[in-house]
Amino acid sequence: MVISLAEKGIMVTFMVCGPLLLIALVVGMIVSIFQAATQIQEQTLAFVPKIVAVLLGLVLLGPWMLSHMLTYTKEILSNLTQYIG
Repeated sequence: MVISLAEKGIMVTFMVCGPLLLIALVVGMIVSIFQAATQIQEQTLAFVPKIVAVLLGLVLLGPWMLSHMLTYTKEILSNLTQYIG
């Protein structure tokens, strides 16, 4: 039962964090290609677009992420007596 609970927790974590990490990866690749094509080697140029993209992704995907976390939390709290005893 503990392994199943940990497995569900890891899956919820991947589902919540995955889209934001994917957005950061795609934006980072686009910026890297742009930097390689234009030979601009400014270090801050890579971070600012990623931060903006992740914040926009958080605004757009926030309700979906929150609903997944709340569903998992409700499941844990409703079955708490089974986990303890």
